[in-house]
Amino acid sequence: MTKTNKSVLKRVKITKKGKLLTRKPGQNHFNSRTARIKQLGSKKPGTLVLDAKTKSRVLPNR
Repeated sequence: MTKTNKSVLKRVKITKKGKLLTRKPGQNHFNSRTARIKQLGSKKPGTLVLDAKTKSRVLPNR
């Protein structure tokens, strides 16, 4: 029985249809210089694209 990778599970949200939503990278600091439109646009989640083999290895029971 394979275990779920907890570090991946903490960083993604799994939707009802099985998509994986993540935060976009590079949004933790140094955001004061960026334009406000870019700051607000980066709040939208990005999708994580994994092939079936990797997804079954990382998130087997999801």
